[in-house]
Amino acid sequence: MTPKEVIELARTNEARVVDVKFCDLFGAWQHFSIPVEKLEEEMFTDGLGFDGSSIRGFQKINESDMLLMPDPDTALMDPFTEIPTLSILCDIEDPLTRQPYSRDPRYTAKKAEKYLQDSGIADVAYFGAESEFYLFNEIRYDYRPNMSYHFIDSDEAAWNTNRDEAPNLGYKIPYKGGYFPVAPQDKYQDIRTEMMLTMIDSGIDVEVQHHEVGTAGQTEIDLKFQPLLKHADDMLMYKYIVKNVAYQNGLTATFMPKPLFQDNGSGMHTHVSFWKDGQTLMFDENGYAKLSELAIHYIGGILKHAPAILAFAAPTTNSYRRLVPGYEAPIYLAYSGRNRSACCRIPAYSKTPKATRVEFRAPDPSSNPYLAFSAILMAGLDGIKNKIVPPPPADFDIYEASPLELEEKGIAQAPGSLDEAINALEQDHQFLLEGGVFTKDLIETYIAYKRENEIDAIRLRPHPYEFAMYFNI
Repeated sequence: MTPKEVIELARTNEARVVDVKFCDLFGAWQHFSIPVEKLEEEMFTDGLGFDGSSIRGFQKINESDMLLMPDPDTALMDPFTEIPTLSILCDIEDPLTRQPYSRDPRYTAKKAEKYLQDSGIADVAYFGAESEFYLFNEIRYDYRPNMSYHFIDSDEAAWNTNRDEAPNLGYKIPYKGGYFPVAPQDKYQDIRTEMMLTMIDSGIDVEVQHHEVGTAGQTEIDLKFQPLLKHADDMLMYKYIVKNVAYQNGLTATFMPKPLFQDNGSGMHTHVSFWKDGQTLMFDENGYAKLSELAIHYIGGILKHAPAILAFAAPTTNSYRRLVPGYEAPIYLAYSGRNRSACCRIPAYSKTPKATRVEFRAPDPSSNPYLAFSAILMAGLDGIKNKIVPPPPADFDIYEASPLELEEKGIAQAPGSLDEAINALEQDHQFLLEGGVFTKDLIETYIAYKRENEIDAIRLRPHPYEFAMYFNI
């Protein structure tokens, strides 16, 4: 779409407002709005100024002025505003040098795609992320020096079988019993459909929606695979639509990886395939699980760099409440066909070459998709370029294996905390710097923020359950 076509889109839809959005370093959309009369072709070349020192992970106050550069290909009508509003995603530039901003995560994704093309390995890497989330009827939380508290409630929840609902008609979903039940147990079919249709109307290609395993409204809506940048854009629009449709229906949606104790967390299983000249590079009729040598080396890169990848792909302290045994969580750095206990799985739903892909199951939806997808791509490319061979496939239930058996088979475990993942990123990030895709200042800023604002924030506070365990000692 050209700037002139964007202006025509606004005119055709009688837009009164233009909303410009951009992504901070940690995956949250930010925005401000201007009158539609200010929408001119020059805006796409001159940019719009904003205060970069007020955005997490961006500028210091003495160098705060930054520019937003609207991307005309991302223009669409916002599906939620009462007043007709045109929405546009933006890239970020330095106003003095007019160079792209090194800590703009969308720019990192663009560089990752260019690095792939320049490598000659493939023309495109397709990403397909399966993002899960929870729908709750109520969430309350507070933290003070003398108290801490959170409360979640859901009309579907197993813990409400005895709630006085005048009358309680049952039909609650048991813990870990939410995979594919029909109504009236599944109470959110229409809401998920509304989310799905809103996504389709917003230009997102959706494949399926369904209830997920967890009680209390766990949900999954899967998008069709797209090139890295497009899919990352779609994932942020996905979150925006999910949260707003939930809100309009009196619900709240969370992409927090592990909101409930003793039930499944929410993952973002990420499928990747490489293509060149319109043909997949992943398939070999004679390979293990029909995988090509290139695909095996891709897996080798993922497994080698997985701890560092997870600093971006499982980027919260809460992420590691999910990455524990017993909840279909992929905590073992192994690969296998069909086996969901391995962090890299080769789906077996279809035997056609074009459907051959590798699913990386460790990421979760709290991640910034631009950075998570870029880190996954760069690790995979390092495996392909250096012909990294992973340990033999793990065609057994890894959860049932003893530590000695895992050690003998060369199967390591994913980091057990964000602190471990951040330390891994600090030690292992050269593969991310190749081609200037990630920059040292982005990685250093990211590490410092996570340590100071998240890891230490949790480490220094007493946990509520510690009182149950230790108060009377």
